[in-house]
Parts: sequence; structure tokens; C-alpha cells
Amino acid sequence: MNTLSEHLGVSYPLIQAPMAGVQGSALALAASDAGVLGSLPCAMLAPDALRAELQKMQAGGVPYNVNFFCHTSPPPDAARDTAWRQALAPYYVEHGLDMAAIPGGPGRLPFSAESAALLAEFKPRVVSFHFGLPAPDLLARVKAWGAFVLSSATTVQEALWLEANGADAVIAQGLEAGGHRGHFLSMDLTEQMGTFTLLPQIVAAVRVPVIAAGGISDAAGVRAAMALGAAGVQVGTAYLCADEASTSAAHRAILQSEAARHTALTNVFTGRPARGIVNRVMRELGPLSSASPEFPLATNAMGPLRAAAEKKGSTDFTPLWSGQNASQCKSASAADITAALAKGFIPK
Repeated sequence: MNTLSEHLGVSYPLIQAPMAGVQGSALALAASDAGVLGSLPCAMLAPDALRAELQKMQAGGVPYNVNFFCHTSPPPDAARDTAWRQALAPYYVEHGLDMAAIPGGPGRLPFSAESAALLAEFKPRVVSFHFGLPAPDLLARVKAWGAFVLSSATTVQEALWLEANGADAVIAQGLEAGGHRGHFLSMDLTEQMGTFTLLPQIVAAVRVPVIAAGGISDAAGVRAAMALGAAGVQVGTAYLCADEASTSAAHRAILQSEAARHTALTNVFTGRPARGIVNRVMRELGPLSSASPEFPLATNAMGPLRAAAEKKGSTDFTPLWSGQNASQCKSASAADITAALAKGFIPK
């Protein structure tokens, strides 16, 4: 057992990546039961739903990770909101939707004092963050019960910042990774790099353990990451078609098709760059749109379009999150997927 495994309380230093929208406690528990660290994505859970999921995780009796976003909620921007509505107007007409009925609210809430208070009742062994770290007082509350804190870095500068500000380990998130980019010091996407370029640079720069994420989908990828100095790996896309994931049938079918070879970073779904399989709205409005409101406000107007299209069997407005390497996205149990990945930790 390596040092990171001891910190995480697992047999292998593998983290099943938190994937909001396509999983809940079922996948996280299945991964943890298989000897690795299952993760519960919490950014989209209201307090009652979060409590219910935490109760399920706690009842499992295995170590687990809870993941939160640390974004700053943006101020209202009427001009951008108007521009975004104008961009989406033809689609609303196409689907017979009323733009006046677009819901309000942020959709995704950052980690807060309320979140910390709720977590303190359960004291999860590992807490991870995306988009930096919470305010020092909130981080101190998490560390007060001995939680091991992780956060994502997409550059060496971000890794150094995380180490200096209290992260116990850094997730080196390469450009290949699916879902939202974890960048927080700079929004310049030209600073982003691939996993196996980023990983050794972060390993050389920090003293805390470094976890490789992005493009790792099989034992060979795990082995390569460990050879480059990773203390462990985080894998998301390979679990998207797991039996215990809540990924839709349409999303699963696309992940297992040729279409999965073409992904891009897009902000049209949430307002922040995230990697997904290219579909109609990404092609026609982006993949990166200057009209999109800041994260997470773009979600409000896109939601009704997604719902209307999905009722007709279309994924034109659905975020089909995926990393660049969906080659191992197979229909199987989380235990089988984990066992295949874990072979990368075993010497040949």
C-alpha cells in the first residue's frame, strides 16, 4: 500500500472521479466497495438531497470522497443575458418554448458554511474541490475533523497555489479530461496542457502527492501515470457506462460510438469550459461562445431546450460529457471496471 492509499483508506490509489449529472451514491459506493475511492458529486445537490446521499454513503461503511465547486457566483449581467437569449431564440421557436418561462437561480452553488455544517455531521474521510479551494475559514472547518483535502490544478502555478493554501494532495487535470476544466487562476485556455505533459511538471514543483487525471482509461494508462511520478490516478470517463452510473441510454450509446472520438471544450451548457462530445448546439453556437453568461448561469436557458429535445429522443442540447479517450467506456459493473484499472498498480 502506498502513502496515498493510506491517506485515502483504500487498497489502490485510484479515485473514481465525481461526475455531476451522471452519477450518485450508487456508483460511488460500488467503486469504494471495489477497493478504490468512490466520489459523490455534490455541486448540484440541494441540502435535503445531499443529506440523503451522505446517509447512503455513510451506511456503506467504506471511505468515500465528496466533491464541491468553489466558484464565485457572478453578478447579474443584463447585456450578456440578452445576448444569450437572442442566440437561443431560434431554438426556442423551433421547440415551441416560451422564453419568458426560463427559470431563475444559479443551478450550481459553491461550497458554503451550510455545506460545511452538513458535512461535519458525517465527517467524510476525503473532501475534494474544483475551481480552487473554499475560503480559509471554510477550509479550516473541513480540516477540523481530519479530512484529507484534494483539489484540481491545470497548471503548475495552480498546483503551487493549492499546496500553499492547504491542499493535502493535488489532482493534475490534463486537457484530455471530460467535464469542467478545474482552472481558477487564469481563464486563458492556451495555458492548458495534456496530462502526461502537466503531470511531471507538477510532481517536480510540489511536495504533496499528485494524482493524475485525464485520458487514463486502462491499466496501461495507470502504469504510465505512475511511471511519471503520480502518487495515484483519478478516472472518470471509463466509469460513464458502468451499471451503477445514471448516464442516460442515449449518452451511453454515443459514448460507445464513433462520435465519441470528437470532443471539444465548450461553455454553451454552463458558461464555463467543459469537455464533451460535439453535438448540434456546440457546432452551431460554439463550441466556445462569447454570448454565454458566466458559469453557472448559462444553464438556466439551456435547460428547457435540453428537456424538450430529449422528449423527442434528441441530444442536440444535452451536455454529453466525456474525456478524449472513451475507448474503454464499456457496459460493465463498477467492480469489473475497477479491477481492470487496478492491474496498472500491480508489477508485471
